[in-house]
Amino acid sequence: MSHKFKIGQHVRQARIGYADAGGVPGALFVVVRLMPEDRTGEVSYRVKSAAGERVMREGEMTLAS
Repeated sequence: MSHKFKIGQHVRQARIGYADAGGVPGALFVVVRLMPEDRTGEVSYRVKSAAGERVMREGEMTLAS
């Protein structure tokens, strides 16, 4: 699977996963690193926001307009 987003693009968290129960849907992030596929075949990204850095799966993200 290839990456949908590129380094430097602004993205938003589209949905809150189980581990992100306290997260803020719609928070703005910048993609800082492309990461490989996990066991399920989904790629991940290292993203940065004002609150810090974290990893998000591609299915949890949407392009910010």
